Amino acid sequence: MKSHEAIKAVLEGHRIARSGWNGKGMYVYQYEAIGFKPVLVLRTAQGERQPGWVFSQDDVFSQDWEIV
Repeated sequence: MKSHEAIKAVLEGHRIARSGWNGKGMYVYQYEAIGFKPVLVLRTAQGERQPGWVFSQDDVFSQDWEIV
């Protein structure tokens, strides 16, 4: 799917990833905490969480997004 469809999916509570990513098990999800604005979080291939993840230009123009 295209990036705008992936953004819609993550806002609906889904986890998203690109099939072109090299790392296994990587995905992005939305995290919300009381008193804070929502952020995107990347689960890395090492299993760590990286809050504040942003789309790169390559991510924006890619059409290989999927719900995981």
